[in-house]
Amino acid sequence: MPVKPRGRAKSRLAPLGEEVRRELTTAFALDTVAAALACPEVATVLVVTDDVGLADLVLAAGAWALPDGRPGDLNAALWQGAAELDRRRPGSRLVALCGDLPCLRPAELGRVLREAAACSGPAFVPDAASVGTTLYAAPDLRSFNPAFGHASRAAHLDLGAAEAGLDAASVRRDVDTPADLLAAEQLGPGLATSAVLVQRSAGTAAVRG
Repeated sequence: MPVKPRGRAKSRLAPLGEEVRRELTTAFALDTVAAALACPEVATVLVVTDDVGLADLVLAAGAWALPDGRPGDLNAALWQGAAELDRRRPGSRLVALCGDLPCLRPAELGRVLREAAACSGPAFVPDAASVGTTLYAAPDLRSFNPAFGHASRAAHLDLGAAEAGLDAASVRRDVDTPADLLAAEQLGPGLATSAVLVQRSAGTAAVRG
């Protein structure tokens, strides 16, 4: 699971205020980690990040953390994380999961992982806009070839990966913009994100009052 340093993550949420943007970035990651750890199909969660403070938080939550050896190259960072997991747990099925899925449900994630495991090769889940990707799974490190980035849904299809989880709303609901955040609020975010939203709402009410 890759997470940018909070100082430069989720720039499109900047209109909400810098403090809120940082708090939401943290909350998204923690809710995603918590849901993944609560999924029986998930053996280990490894977060690739150069944010030391965030690394401490995910370690406290029960995940592993790994410094990003290729800052600015998301797919290289994902491969680095996959290689480390393969080293620690040889033969494991490898999954790249976005760190901005605050509504992620463990049961729904488990269903998607089972669907992906039934595929003969790599599989992926498109984001809510059906343009990007929120999850990529491969049977082993040799076949692990993620293509996250601009129009990654099309890129993964071009590489022959199978599309999965089309009805898994919580797995597809990433958050990049204020409009995405509103959609996540309606779907139901996790505890950390909900706490930030409640605090933000209370602060707004206090200012208006």
